[in-house]
Amino acid sequence: MIELGVLADDLTGGMMVASLMVREGVACPLVLSAEALDLAAPGAEAVVLARKIRLIPPEAAREEARQAAAAFARIGARRLYAKYSALFDSRRDGNIGPIAEALLEATGAPATLFCPAYLERDVTVYQGRLFVRATPLAESFKRNDPATPAWSSDLVEVLQSQTQIKVGLIPHKILRDPAAARARLTGAKGPFQIVDTVNEEDLTRVAALGLELPLITGADSLAPALARAWRGGAPPPLSPPRLLGPSPGAAAVLAGSCAPQTLAQLDAFEARHPVWRIDLARDGDDPDLVTRVRAWAGPRLMEGPVGVATSAGPEAVRAAQARFGRDGAAARADAVLGRLARELFGLGVRKFVIAGGESSGEVLNALGVARLDVAAYDDLYGGYCRTAAPVAMSFVVKAGSVGDASFFDLALARLAEADAAPEAFERGL
Repeated sequence: MIELGVLADDLTGGMMVASLMVREGVACPLVLSAEALDLAAPGAEAVVLARKIRLIPPEAAREEARQAAAAFARIGARRLYAKYSALFDSRRDGNIGPIAEALLEATGAPATLFCPAYLERDVTVYQGRLFVRATPLAESFKRNDPATPAWSSDLVEVLQSQTQIKVGLIPHKILRDPAAARARLTGAKGPFQIVDTVNEEDLTRVAALGLELPLITGADSLAPALARAWRGGAPPPLSPPRLLGPSPGAAAVLAGSCAPQTLAQLDAFEARHPVWRIDLARDGDDPDLVTRVRAWAGPRLMEGPVGVATSAGPEAVRAAQARFGRDGAAARADAVLGRLARELFGLGVRKFVIAGGESSGEVLNALGVARLDVAAYDDLYGGYCRTAAPVAMSFVVKAGSVGDASFFDLALARLAEADAAPEAFERGL
């Protein structure tokens, strides 16, 4: 039985939770469409469906959630998990609330909980407020996010702005009393309950509470805690893989994130490899852009990895948004990277490192990827994955804000290592 069906609201978030499940010894493939859920391995305990639905209109997000719930029901998923960013990444009108509304209705659940804590990265919730280390969310770097700026640290307030369903809070004091916590889920405080989570003991309590529900929502820490809970303390049945298999061919970096970490990674990569930086405000509607980049990349790929980026600093982002609008600029950037991915594939690229959750989804969809095997979470932040169809391709995808300056080289080295040891996979090691 599939114990957990996960709907993730972008690719990197889905990859993260799948890799954390694999690290727990859970067989957990990732698919990119509801139809592809039928491709999930028969022995899977969990499966992640990653969809690019974080920033789409709320009603479209609801419909995606309905379709996902129907597909998970078809393959017999025991419970559903709505996965969102640990930073509660969303606009004022959604889509965390709208997705949860649709899944609550589809599952018939009387209530559900919201646990965005990611303890490994010091993201916690206390008295309903989300903290990034010691900084309240709305005072952190997220307040300047160009697409989803954090306007409040009070998650009850944030979620209530996205839904007509009443939102309540299970505070730390109540969480420590299992009977009182259950009463909050069945009482008059609201069918949607934000849950305080500040340490591993809290997380264990939330997971125990979540096992009783047909629908749970959360970020990165809760899903593997659920696996430990349903396993009842038994040791992991699987040894998590470090390498996934070879994907012979050239390598490229595609970057769409404008996070400071990604910009630093591009600078470090460009010190050793050629990078084409697209000026979206200038070239965003140039019909020959993709052709020019392809012609530039072709001869350089014979000498090693290349990079192509729409990533830019705040001034360039503002210029692109002034010309195309906020959503229009983002859509153009991702569309360009998707088209370039196909061109690079035509030039023999089979190993891709991709920065940015929205960009990653666009690239994998452009390449026709339906299902991915995922490696265990490690120093690649859960982004290492591989597909055998339509041909063998390997990827490292990353959220914009993770990794140090050497991340791109670290990722490419792992993919090269897998290419260099194909005999290990033939022996099933």
